[in-house]
Order: sequence, then C-alpha cells, then structure tokens
Amino acid sequence: MSGADVLVCGAGITSFARTEATGRELAVQAVRAALHDAGLPWSRVRAAYGGSDAAGNADTLVSELGLTGVPFTNVRNGCATGGSALVSAVHAIRSGAADVALAVGFDKHPRGAFAPRPAEWGLDEAYGRDGLMVTTQFFALKIQRYMHDHGISPRTLALVAEKAYANGALNPLAWRRKPLDADEILASGMVNDPLTRYMFCSPGQGAVALVLCSRAVARELGGTPVTLRAAVVRTRSFGSFEVFSPWAPPGIPTSVSTDAAQQAFEEAGLGPADIDVCQLQDTESGAEVMHLAECGFCAHGEQESLIPFGATGIGGSLPVNTDGGCIANGEPIGASGLRQVHEVVQQLRGRAGERQVPGDPTAGFTHVYGAPGVSACTVLTR
Repeated sequence: MSGADVLVCGAGITSFARTEATGRELAVQAVRAALHDAGLPWSRVRAAYGGSDAAGNADTLVSELGLTGVPFTNVRNGCATGGSALVSAVHAIRSGAADVALAVGFDKHPRGAFAPRPAEWGLDEAYGRDGLMVTTQFFALKIQRYMHDHGISPRTLALVAEKAYANGALNPLAWRRKPLDADEILASGMVNDPLTRYMFCSPGQGAVALVLCSRAVARELGGTPVTLRAAVVRTRSFGSFEVFSPWAPPGIPTSVSTDAAQQAFEEAGLGPADIDVCQLQDTESGAEVMHLAECGFCAHGEQESLIPFGATGIGGSLPVNTDGGCIANGEPIGASGLRQVHEVVQQLRGRAGERQVPGDPTAGFTHVYGAPGVSACTVLTR
C-alpha cells in the first residue's frame, strides 16, 4: 500500500467486561470517544467502515451518531473484521476519497462457545457431525505438531497465559483482571491436549473506533497522532493448515500470518527488529507462541529460550500483548483487531498507564489471525 500518509488522530475503546449495553451501544461509545480524542465532530468524517460478527450492521450507527449522509460500508471478515475495516479506511485516505475516515469494530457474543455452521465455510455437513468444527480441536492439533517439531514445552504455553492475566490485571478495561500463575493454569482442566481451560480466550464483548486523517488534517488538529505505516489483510495460500480446513498437504505448511507480516514490514520499510511493542493474536496461548515466529520476531523453537525468561513481558526485549490480549480481554470478533491497534497507539503515545512499556517506544506491530485462514497486520510509528 503506497501513497499519502495516514495518521491515527483519534482512538476510542469501551470496557471489554460484561455489561448490559448492546453491541451497537458500545460501538457508539467507542466512536464518540475516538472523535473526542481527535477533536473532530462526526460531521467531519468523510468515509466510515465498520463491522460486527453478531451485534448488528455498523452502518446503522448513523441513527445515533448523526444523519450526515456519510458513506458507511459494512465489513464482515471473521477475526480480521476490524483489520479489514481499517485497511478500507486507509485506502480511502490514500486514494484521496476522504481526508478523515473512521474504522469501527464491535461485538457482543452470547455466553458459551462459537457455533459455526459447516455450510457457511464451504464444508459438508458431515464435517460438523464428526466434530471437526470445534475450534479448540484445531488449535490443539496445530500446537501439538508445533511443539513436537520445535521443542516447545507445556509450561511455556502456561507462561504465555500467566503473562496475559498479569497484563490484564493492569488494564482497567480488561474482562479478566485476576492474575493466575502457571501452575494454576496447567491444573485448570484439559480442554484439548495440550491446552487447558485458562489457556483459551472466550467470546466476549467490546468496541473500538479509530479516526484516521491525512497529514494535512493532522497538522491542523495538533494532538499526538501516530503514523500508520502499513495495514495489510491476506488470505491463505496453498499448503496452509487452517481452522475448518478439511485437509493439509504433506510438507512444511505455509502461513498466512507470515505472508501478511512480511507484506506489512515491506510496505512500512521496517523489520521485526525495529519493533518496540507488539500485539499478536492469542486465541489460545499456543497461538502467541507460533505467531512470534511466523511474524518474524524469532526463529521457530527460540520461544523456549525467550518466553520463560520474560522477554515478552512489559519490561522485556519485545513486549507482547501488553493489554492482556484476547486471553484477558476475551474476543469480540469485530473489535479484537482494532483493540490491538488501540493498545499500540496508546503505548506509542506514552498513555498506557501501569502497563506502559519503558524506554519510550517508537514503533509497534499488530497481528490478527482467524478462520478460515486470514490475517491482518499493521505497523505504526510515532
């Protein structure tokens, strides 16, 4: 993606804890907070993109925000819904179609697990009857293979979750704010070997909105904008091993996360070594382990010599999921990808409170991954 500069001038977020508010009400709160942060009225927004998996159409938010005639496009792309809305808003700025654009993601999922239907994913109903639509089984199979191939221990998986809960305890907007240690997590009950109950995120609720501006508008506003150097969405290539994929070819699997991360770094003119803070999809703790390597932050297997020694903690060499990630915040599908960007924006602004990364971070990275093999990545700088 090339062209005009795009800056995040406003960022708004709601609590991710359970509330009585509807998903749409949360979205309106997030949009208004983002506009206030940017110092702009709703009438100044020239294009809007947003999405939700289960809480309604984003374009209906104009009923509360104002009937200004703004072009508002609904986006629905699984776990990459927020990232896809963001990419769309970036395109609007860089193409010259808008100088102020909004990206919003929100959701409010019912309690319990997601209930995907095979036909919606291009699969035969027998795939569901055989139990293969259960995502915990896929994640367990994928990390089992990875642990076997690269020498990752179950305790390392528990340490990822331990860090998530510790960071969540520092985040007043997180859903789960009680610290848990690795032993408790390992003993929390097996769901699908090797993943225990407290290694997983859960469907949740929340909303995030970002106001993007051209360089000219950002200069007029002042404030503390953050430059969005790259925003990328990719789908899987042949040879990938993905959730709801009924087969996998022999050999080393390809990775949509690797494809998206490499493209994002190329467009940003930066590399993994330049990143001071990052957000990686942690649907369960094994995902964070794999995505560290798939996104280029370490070699496969090197996680075993990094995670147990605090490298990914807030004070470590590469802080990961400083707000608690999906494990502590839950996963409202439409909001998760934008929550990641919101956290990096706050870190680069120096506004992350108790979870602020030391050393004045200047570059951040976000990554989301979801079914049926889609990934969205961003690179941001101050």
